[in-house]
Amino acid sequence: MSSDSISEPDPTGLVIYVGQDRAGHWLVQDSRRNLEGRFISYGAAMAYAQAERDIYQASVEIVDAPLTPLVSFAPVGRDEHALPRAA
Repeated sequence: MSSDSISEPDPTGLVIYVGQDRAGHWLVQDSRRNLEGRFISYGAAMAYAQAERDIYQASVEIVDAPLTPLVSFAPVGRDEHALPRAA
């Protein structure tokens, strides 16, 4: 799934992936599917990934294959209700 490794991966630890979705947005996701961020540039995505790596003692990998967003970026439909505040 990856092409470049930013740090030595820990086979039992968390991996943070940096890549783009099919629309070209930069995404940061973790291997446990608990973390996701959407960014306007590679640099912004990498800065976030590296900060999270330090917090969680994770490794960071750049991925070639398109990432699938965990959270939809589509607008909320008329029949749907947005959350009153972020989680």
